Amino acid sequence: MKKVRLSKCSISEQEKHAVLDVLDKEYLGMGSETMAFEEEIAAYLELPASHVASVNTGTSALHIAISCLGLGEGDEVLVPSLTYVASFQAITAVGATPVACEVLPDTLFLDPSDVERKITKKTKAIMPVHYASSSKGIEPIYSIASKYNLRVVEDAAQSFGSFRGNTKVGSVGDIICFSFDGIKNITCGEGGAVVSSDDAFMSKIRDARLLGVQKDTDKRFSGQRSWDFDVEEQGFRYHLSNINAAIGRVQLRRLDEFREKRQNIAAVYSKSLSGLNGIKLLSFSYHEIMPHIFVVLADDRDRLREYLLKNGVEVGIHYKPNHMLSKFSTGESLPVTEGIYSKVLTLPCHIDLTNDEQEYVMQLIGDFYE
Repeated sequence: MKKVRLSKCSISEQEKHAVLDVLDKEYLGMGSETMAFEEEIAAYLELPASHVASVNTGTSALHIAISCLGLGEGDEVLVPSLTYVASFQAITAVGATPVACEVLPDTLFLDPSDVERKITKKTKAIMPVHYASSSKGIEPIYSIASKYNLRVVEDAAQSFGSFRGNTKVGSVGDIICFSFDGIKNITCGEGGAVVSSDDAFMSKIRDARLLGVQKDTDKRFSGQRSWDFDVEEQGFRYHLSNINAAIGRVQLRRLDEFREKRQNIAAVYSKSLSGLNGIKLLSFSYHEIMPHIFVVLADDRDRLREYLLKNGVEVGIHYKPNHMLSKFSTGESLPVTEGIYSKVLTLPCHIDLTNDEQEYVMQLIGDFYE
């Protein structure tokens, strides 16, 4: 039986050699490789290096961003329910309350009308999620944030390498959080980054990722440690190691290769499945985004899922809505989100997916709906 993987990283000999170089130098923690990775991300985004701070995971990026905004108990953050649990956990980790919102049915992006309905005196921030790598529809969210004086923390975990029009995702906005985990558009093995032009905020981020030790980033980047220091704010052990940064630096150089492959996969799926009864495609511009996942809305989703799994095709469900999880349930119903959840299905999409494997997936889906 064929075995088609849902997702995977793509590691070449270049990444392996980069890691071995770090091991040979015997300086494995945060240092010059981390600094270079941040500078290269900033150069890609056409930003000053001070606007980028790497961390050890995308979840850490969200958590540390919320923390450095000073949010805590009694504060509320508006967030789509249809997202990975990391978005909600990052909010509750500081004691704040995530307020689950609906998504738009064509893009599964945060619904601005529901956001505005749920703003209260406790609301301090909005966390739009770049669902399936797309941030189409984010402009109304920023308009609402400006109207009510709210901060925006973009959960851009899936969309590094994507564009909005001619603008690179991450190059503009309030606070943008990326993930570089094992299966994202580029990987560090594990990693993430916070991007913002708010200099005071970014200074807090750089200290907070090193347990709040002031100015320790500069020391680490020069291969030193801080011995006589002060700590004024809550901090975390969230810094990125030289090993992870070395992988990320090579992956960043391969970004155009990765984008072309992922966009081609999306284009093939879109052409093949667009006229198929039982499948609805999301309203994305795949020539702009770099698709981390390829999601469709499928009639009889659960039976189709079992059929594909039975025939060796891994598929996913992105995501179980957070308001349906015990920790975050308030008893409120989100009918649009719940209806979408019954249909979302993620098809294989990764750099090493072969043409034959993709053709096999599409053939199975076509056979199922005959």
